[in-house]
Amino acid sequence: MPADSQRGPTLEELITSDPEILGGRRVFRGTRVPVGVLFENLADGLSVDEIVDAYQTLDKDDVVRVLTLMSRSLAGSEAA
Repeated sequence: MPADSQRGPTLEELITSDPEILGGRRVFRGTRVPVGVLFENLADGLSVDEIVDAYQTLDKDDVVRVLTLMSRSLAGSEAA
């Protein structure tokens, strides 16, 4: 299902997993950057801008969208 232009891409469109890339770890689309790196770096106190600067293949809009979608997903889980 394609993303709505107002809502943006879905997690399934932003994150991929391929056994040929990093043994199937989930990575940002079009990169070899594992999604876990984002959360590890945030936990270490880095800002989104610092992370995007360090991993130049990352797209800032994609990173922000993943954080937004994950936050909504977690908030929905807590309500259940």
